[in-house]
Amino acid sequence: MSEPAVPFVASTLAAPLPPSGIGWLDEARRENLAAFADAGLPDTRVEAWKYTALRALAQRRFVQGDAQAATREVDAAALALPGLDGPRLVFVNGVFRGDLSDLANLPAGLTLQPLSQALAQDAEPLRFALSRRYRERGDAFARLNAAQAADGVVLRVAAGAKIATPVQLAFVGVAAEGELAWHARTVVELGEGAELALVERHVGSGVARQLGTLVADLVLRDDARLSHVLVQDAAPEAVLVHRHALQLGARAHVSLHALELGGSLVRHDLQAELAGDGARLDTRGVFVPRGRQHIDTQLAIRHQALDTASSSTWRGVADGRARGVFRGAIVVAPGADGADARLSNKNLLLSPNAEIDTKPELEIYADEVQAAHGATVGQLDERALFYLRSRGIPQAEARTLLTAAFCRAVLDDLPDAALREHLDGLLAVRLPA
Repeated sequence: MSEPAVPFVASTLAAPLPPSGIGWLDEARRENLAAFADAGLPDTRVEAWKYTALRALAQRRFVQGDAQAATREVDAAALALPGLDGPRLVFVNGVFRGDLSDLANLPAGLTLQPLSQALAQDAEPLRFALSRRYRERGDAFARLNAAQAADGVVLRVAAGAKIATPVQLAFVGVAAEGELAWHARTVVELGEGAELALVERHVGSGVARQLGTLVADLVLRDDARLSHVLVQDAAPEAVLVHRHALQLGARAHVSLHALELGGSLVRHDLQAELAGDGARLDTRGVFVPRGRQHIDTQLAIRHQALDTASSSTWRGVADGRARGVFRGAIVVAPGADGADARLSNKNLLLSPNAEIDTKPELEIYADEVQAAHGATVGQLDERALFYLRSRGIPQAEARTLLTAAFCRAVLDDLPDAALREHLDGLLAVRLPA
């Protein structure tokens, strides 16, 4: 006799799947839900979830979807970013909000629409991305997302098009009746030689006791370039699990800057495949858990072709009884000769009760490779503190200055000055005073 399902799994399975009327999509949803039911949530024996326990989450029951999302009150002014007034898609509790979005006067070569609309118009181009079955032991939330996500983003840039104005994607979590689960799916494709700047935000306010999942597939054809800024500042009681899967063609280049600030339990999986010769990936990130927050960042970068390069610099700062997790796994596959792979993760503990677990991994199966990886966990430099105090700066202010400088180092190469200053401001608010 099988054991009864835990509350999280039981409540998830009790919810109906979103109907699409598209045979292959409905079948993929059913198969992913069945796989989720069979495997359940991963425990700490699964290597990818070794430092993030889901026992408390497993005991919660979430209602799938928010029937009132279209009328939830949202402060539109809070969605504005300095110097950015281009195209924008906004989702509230996983539901597209046309009244908060801006799709007027899209530049030539850019297609931007909610997933629900794209499926209604022509679903076939999305078949490859949306019919995927997730088979790894730790893929529970990806399976759940594939089964339940009824909306999201479809963004395409035509070959050769250079989109000058950044595109904004905003996922807003607002309080609803009871505990709510919402799911969104993003599909991005840049054609050969295309260029795009993308700003993705996860924001929330109030007592938003909810679970949000986002799965994003980003494909760059040969010579395409993507600048991606990701700002996660979810509501204090929110649980957010988001995954970005990148595939880079020959000489394609992705530059990612990420801030992980909000939420109670946050998991970010960043997976990248450098599939074409000369592809390059640069990632820069900061995670700042405080109080009892738990923020888990997982990087998995695979060099698959000749002369590829990746550079990853991540910083973590934990205060109170918070816990941060960082895992950076790089694989240089057979035949990926000439690869250059570099990863650095430095972390600060500002409290004796804070914890950061970091695990760099490097596997090399090719020749003529340059590779380096390293990780540190420690406290602020006492010599630097002494120097600042000797110049008349009080100890608390000196600690704040050093911590801010430690974090901001990963934002220095962000080309948009107004956006960089805005992110500096967000960091300043989050860092201990």
